[in-house]
Amino acid sequence: MTQPPPSERPLDGHVAIVTGGGKGLGRAFALHLAGLGAAVVVNNRNREVDADGLGPADHVVREIEQAGGRAVADHGDVSDPATAEAMVRTALATYGRLDICVTSAAVSSPQLFHKTTPENFGAVLGINVTGTALVCAAALAVMREAGYGRIVMVSSTAGLHGEPTVSAYAASKGAVIALGKTVAVEGSRKGVLTNVLLPYATTQMTGQGMDPRHADQMRADLVAPVVGALASPDCTLNGEVIVTGGGGLRAADDVEWETVLLPESAPLTGPELSRLLDNSRAGQPHTFPEAQAAFQSLAADLA
Repeated sequence: MTQPPPSERPLDGHVAIVTGGGKGLGRAFALHLAGLGAAVVVNNRNREVDADGLGPADHVVREIEQAGGRAVADHGDVSDPATAEAMVRTALATYGRLDICVTSAAVSSPQLFHKTTPENFGAVLGINVTGTALVCAAALAVMREAGYGRIVMVSSTAGLHGEPTVSAYAASKGAVIALGKTVAVEGSRKGVLTNVLLPYATTQMTGQGMDPRHADQMRADLVAPVVGALASPDCTLNGEVIVTGGGGLRAADDVEWETVLLPESAPLTGPELSRLLDNSRAGQPHTFPEAQAAFQSLAADLA
């Protein structure tokens, strides 16, 4: 990791938590935030350790420190409520504050939906949804009190579009998108901005599924600058869903098209329903900041 000149360190004095920070995207995020000046609590479960008893988070901490940065490791499982509280306590006790929370910890565990076991489905949701929610909630409580914070929830385009063979993962990442949009509305009132990142990157989790034609281009470090920008105090974005990978990005959103009326008398048939949906899509797409606004728009159209 190369330390930027002082004039390019917008996160000097800031403190970040990065879950899943020992490998892949999480590692890239932790290194990048540290390079921008942030002190980082690097979280990663110790599923394997080296001969010295050091796990992935410990090695990332060592990289950050060798580059002149500040970091401390956390080895907790994010699906355990105690882990979220412990990470926040570590940030406050070690560095005196908490400004940034990036939730990158995730598992996939592919299975065809009709063969997915309750145990598998629950384990994926436990890490990806509950783990994200627990960490963000603990961080948000501190940030609201301070009147400032930046949260980046890492989701996936699987949660936006669905993806065969990873139903649990897709469902969990869709939930993270909805959670991020909700927290964005709640947190902004107290100066805490939340955005959702949908990255493409070749990592230990995506390596087998990544199209080999693009694997070399989809480096994790090419996603990290977007996280750095979202974590910056000069960023005012809130509630955004951003797809990024390989040095590019796309804005993403949920949309609803024009309101069309159901027939008043004749039974609604399949072909008629298809026609109505085509008519709706022929109109303008609409986005809404939250569900109540979408409901009020529909109600107004029907009035």
